[in-house]
Amino acid sequence: MRNKFIDAFEAKQAEGKNIPDFRGGDTLRVAVTIKEGEKTRVQQFEGVCIARRGQGTGETFIVRKIGANSVGVERIFPILSDSIDSITVLRRGRVRRSKLFYLRERKGKSARIKELKKSR
Repeated sequence: MRNKFIDAFEAKQAEGKNIPDFRGGDTLRVAVTIKEGEKTRVQQFEGVCIARRGQGTGETFIVRKIGANSVGVERIFPILSDSIDSITVLRRGRVRRSKLFYLRERKGKSARIKELKKSR
């Protein structure tokens, strides 16, 4: 049973945030606001969501992409972060588990995830 004050606080934090429904295996494009000195810009981080953990205001998700020279890059984003401009789901992945940490050891074709077919 959760405290009603904590629930009220979390509801206020989530207010105005547009968070799509996504899970592990989905390909996401996360628009992150980056501040460099006086200037701010929006940078896109596109990759596969390999995990989602936590609940409420402490919920986070991990996005993994393959960067330059085939180096894997992972970022952990708090789901209610002010630095996240938007989250876009590009593809739905067909996976059988929620945490996809096994993708860290895989390369090339074995690291691909099949796309979930839309049901009619």
